Amino acid sequence: MTKTLVIADDHPIFRDGLRRTLDEAEGFEVLAAGSSADEAVALVAQHQPDIAILDLSMPGGGINATRRIAAMEKPPCIAILTVSENSSDVADALEAGAIGYIVKGETASELTASLRSIAAGEGFVSPGLASRVLLQINNDASPANSSDVLDDLTHREEEILRRVAKGLSNREIAVELDLQEKTVKHYMTAILSKLHARNRVEAALIAHDAWGKKNKPHSL
Repeated sequence: MTKTLVIADDHPIFRDGLRRTLDEAEGFEVLAAGSSADEAVALVAQHQPDIAILDLSMPGGGINATRRIAAMEKPPCIAILTVSENSSDVADALEAGAIGYIVKGETASELTASLRSIAAGEGFVSPGLASRVLLQINNDASPANSSDVLDDLTHREEEILRRVAKGLSNREIAVELDLQEKTVKHYMTAILSKLHARNRVEAALIAHDAWGKKNKPHSL
């Protein structure tokens, strides 16, 4: 199934090249492209794409655009595409509502692969940054090892977290586990508190890291 996109980046050459790359890639269609936060918000509202790709440093700010788009009734999956490898920028983007953080310079095949993961609702952080983000999350929150933190989860909480890591929404988790959506929200509050995570993507990153150490890989 073709995934539709809106792009916002204030560098015309990069923006046009990105649009051309995605239009030529199988399974993607760029509906519109802008150069600022305000344009990004307007274009997403107008076209309702599956994915919004936002530059971090464009006029108005990518984080600002992310917050405004994430607050929409039916927001797209949001990916930040930037040159910044600052772990604080990654954390800010995830907190604002992005589920992807991609560093410019990836090959076309790497970019499209990461966008396919993001379109599926899965969290994605460029591999070179993921460990740094996890380190910051753990340093900001607790000295405890992430695998130890997961040991504090109940069986039901772990069931829910595994589905969050697969990209399922609260509603989808509720249907799959035969629970009320408000019950899932209650569990998510407890999970975020126990993991000292600020949002679902951080929780998924922490879980992915812990499961990886236990040789039980689960994709974000």
